[in-house]
Amino acid sequence: MNDQFSISDLAREFSITTRTIRFYEEKGLLTPQRQGSSRIFNMTDRIRLKLILRGKCLGFSLEESRDIIGMYEPETANTRQLEVLLDKIYEKQQLLEQQKKEINKMLKDLKNTEQICMDTLSLQSDEAKTG
Repeated sequence: MNDQFSISDLAREFSITTRTIRFYEEKGLLTPQRQGSSRIFNMTDRIRLKLILRGKCLGFSLEESRDIIGMYEPETANTRQLEVLLDKIYEKQQLLEQQKKEINKMLKDLKNTEQICMDTLSLQSDEAKTG
C-alpha cells in the first residue's frame, strides 16, 4: 500500500474537495509535508482525515474530533480516548433523541393543522354549493 498521497489522491479516495482538505490543514488537523508547492500526505494524515470525516458523520464538531484524535496513545490501549469517545457518543444520542421528540411533536402539530385547514376548506366548499 502506498504511504504517500497527494491532495488529489485523498480528495478522490474520500469523495471530498481539495478545498476541504486544505481547510483541515489550515485548522491544524492535517500536517502534510511540502515538496515545492505540492502537499505530500502520509499514512497518519490519511488516517486522521478518515477519522475527521467519520466524526463529521457522527455529528462531532471539528474541535471534538481534534480532541479525540489528539488523545491517541497506543501505549495506554487508548483507554482515555475511548472513554471520551463514548461520552461524546452518549451526548449525541441524547441530543438526537430530544430532537426526534421535538420533530415528532412538530409533525403531529402540522398534521393537526393540515386537517383543520382541509376541514375548513371542505366546509366552505359545501357552504358555497348550498349557499
